[in-house]
Parts: sequence; C-alpha cells; structure tokens
Amino acid sequence: MNGFTIGDSGNYDRSPGSPRPRGPEENDLSAIDEPAVGADPAEAGSGASPLASRIRALVDDSLYAVLCTQGEEQPYGSLVAFAFSDELSAAAFATPMTTRKYQLLTACDRVSMVVDNRASLGERDMTRIEAVTVTGRAVQLESGPEFERWKRQLLERHGYLGAFLSAPSTALFRVDVTRFFHVERFQEVRQWIPPRPG
Repeated sequence: MNGFTIGDSGNYDRSPGSPRPRGPEENDLSAIDEPAVGADPAEAGSGASPLASRIRALVDDSLYAVLCTQGEEQPYGSLVAFAFSDELSAAAFATPMTTRKYQLLTACDRVSMVVDNRASLGERDMTRIEAVTVTGRAVQLESGPEFERWKRQLLERHGYLGAFLSAPSTALFRVDVTRFFHVERFQEVRQWIPPRPG
C-alpha cells in the first residue's frame, strides 16, 4: 500500500518520507475536512451519481457503524445503530446520557462514522470489502418534530429500539455529513459530498 492505509477514520498512516499530518492549530476544519491523501477529487452535489448509489447501497445493507469521537487527546470508538436521510446529508443514532460516548460528543462535535460490508462477505476474498468513512458534526436533538422524525427512521431499521429511544435517559444525535470517503480494495479512495437539503 502506498502513502496511506485504511484504518482509523480520517487519520491516514503515511509511508516513510511522506509529509507529516498538520495539527489542528494549522488547519481550520470548521467548514470542510481536509481531503484524504491520495483520494480522488470529491464528487459533489449529485445524489444520482454512481458513487452515491454505491454508498447508499452500503449504508442500507449495514445496520451498525463505528462512531469515532475524540476527547482528552484520545480517539474513542463505539458501535451504534444508525439511520441515514434519503439524500445522505445526515444520519442519526442514539446513546444513553450516562456513557463516555455522550460525554465526548458534548465536549467535541466533530465525529466520523465507519460503515463496511464485512458481515455480508463472510470468509470470502478480503479485496471485495468496501467501507465508507463519514465525517461531520454531531448535534443533540431536543424533543420536537425533528426528534420524532429521526426516532421513526431509527425504528424502521431497528424495531427493537422502541423502549430505548423513548427512555428519558437516551439522547438522540443527528450527524450533519460533510463528506464520504469510499474505500475499496483497501487503497482505492474516492470522495463524495452529499447535496444539501433545501
């Protein structure tokens, strides 16, 4: 593999001699992520593109994602049940308010989510694995129409979450997606920026 490896959602391992990653003080990531090293230029704004269709199929066929948060100078990963909006511009998940995950989300809203198709492949050829890393910002939803809409979408995919989603100790988060990094054959990386609603 040349230049980077898939593995840690947004931070790529560089080969010896590659430029060092710039620290947060050298980048303003408030508007958009820095593109992945070696990735193709981002396709933007077309929900009907072939890449968008592959991403849609991948997230539709996967029930769980690894949510990547950060805090105390340390990354942290958690499994979450998720749902995406029709245009893939947002996703939602729920978490108890008593968890480390919730504490990290309230301290830093920058997150990524990793979704892959390993479960559908079994022990077949590993080169057929596809994955997407979704980057964006997490927003806790208060009670109201949007909360109820995302709750219904989660229940459509995860019917067993009814009691959990209705519990007063459960927080529901929406992730406003910045971009998708689609990876196949472990080193072919393409980017896609979803269209913005409205």
